[in-house]
Amino acid sequence: MSSPSVSAPSTAAGRSALTIPDAALIEEACKKSGLIWVAVSGLRDRAAWHVWHEQDEQGAVYIVVGGGEQSLPGLADGITVRVTVRSKDKGGRLVSWPGVVARIVPGTEEWATVVPVLHGKRLNAHDGEAQPERWAANSAIFRIRPQGALLEGPGHYATASGAAPVPPSPATTRSR
Repeated sequence: MSSPSVSAPSTAAGRSALTIPDAALIEEACKKSGLIWVAVSGLRDRAAWHVWHEQDEQGAVYIVVGGGEQSLPGLADGITVRVTVRSKDKGGRLVSWPGVVARIVPGTEEWATVVPVLHGKRLNAHDGEAQPERWAANSAIFRIRPQGALLEGPGHYATASGAAPVPPSPATTRSR
């Protein structure tokens, strides 16, 4: 999926704030889908496994990056990204929303709350129960909290497919 812009403009309907139904849609979509796409300005969208978790009565996506986990270049504390969530039933784009990124610091209350949730959802950890210690030493955990109106959702999708162009490559297809 390609994202020309990750800013949070108002939608075609002229809305500029996240409504309660939109917040519920984001929460439900993120809870049902184990995969989201994160677009950092100027870079290609990247697929990421995540966990939706509510902290202080506000839901957010939590992602583990680096240290043997997924790579999301450009992700940094304080930036705004575009998050796209697929439909669990159809597999197509269901909702896209702007989110503010915050890095979760090891040793904080939020770290202590969210790491067991992430650890429990992480499949095929090569270091088993030592995984949280590896994350503290070598990885970064980021929270992406929805902020502002939906960029795309039921009733107002972009007309473009969202597919990223194929990157240049020396690879070829054999022919006769």
